[in-house]
Amino acid sequence: MSRRRPSLVNGLLPVYKKAGPTSHDVVDMARKALRERRIGHTGTLDPLAEGLLLLCVGQATRLQQFLLKWDKRYLGEIRLGHSTTTYDSEGEATDPRGEPPALDDDVIARLTAQFSGEIEQVPPPYSAKKIQGKKLYELARNGEEVHPEPKTVRVEEIRIRAEAPDVLAVDATTSTGFYVRSLAHDIGIELGCGGYLQHLHRASIGPYTAAEALTQDALEAAESPEDVVGSPAWVPIESIALPFSEINLNTAAAERFVHGQDVVVLGPGQTGVESGANVVIRGADRHLLGIGTVRAVLARGRTLNIAPEMVFGGSASGRPRPK
Repeated sequence: MSRRRPSLVNGLLPVYKKAGPTSHDVVDMARKALRERRIGHTGTLDPLAEGLLLLCVGQATRLQQFLLKWDKRYLGEIRLGHSTTTYDSEGEATDPRGEPPALDDDVIARLTAQFSGEIEQVPPPYSAKKIQGKKLYELARNGEEVHPEPKTVRVEEIRIRAEAPDVLAVDATTSTGFYVRSLAHDIGIELGCGGYLQHLHRASIGPYTAAEALTQDALEAAESPEDVVGSPAWVPIESIALPFSEINLNTAAAERFVHGQDVVVLGPGQTGVESGANVVIRGADRHLLGIGTVRAVLARGRTLNIAPEMVFGGSASGRPRPK
């Protein structure tokens, strides 16, 4: 019975994707450069979009579901005048269509209020979201009618301004699962003239920014894993920032945690940690042990009962192992 070869590199690789390739194309570039098959990402960018793509490499793929909880910041441009079948510039023009209204302060304020906070949003018919195991764009391209269900998403902050009489610039910080294409489409419907997304740039995911990412050109030019791991953009698995509080365990508690046992932490040094919350678990030497879930908060927060949710087995080094 064959066993999977242990990953030689484990960490996070922020990449600046150019407009054109798919997110999977960039994953393939990273697999070639790093000579590692276990690579995933924390959120698709459409081919026409550019900006930050976070790649989880090796053992860091196990953190993928947790990294999805970081908010994302997008910069986009919405063209008004008609909608499209894909909600972006690649689709065919469709209704509603018409002359955009005057984009005065009152209109901008109304749009900002309507699309702030928790909102219900329907994914675009051409998207990677799945219905009964099939991606929406696969169903749409096959001519099947697509009726995705609305989903509750959160817009933490949004700034909208008129860039031209028929163009709106949007700067939005959102939860995962948010579609800027749907925002463009919905704004077009709200204004009665139709609209679509003509440009999108993902500026950041949590603390990671497009400005500090490895360029796509540099990734394609890499001749060895060291060319990537040695770049300033590479984040070793021990240094990956997660959107949770951190708990340090002593040696005895760490041993119990990595063997799947609950641990009780006295004086955790964290405030505001609630029952059911995820926490990052580290050993006394700051070694990343895994992710825990708080089962109970006792003694007014001075004691936490934590259950393992995901545990790293053995060493999780962020650099290539010696051959």
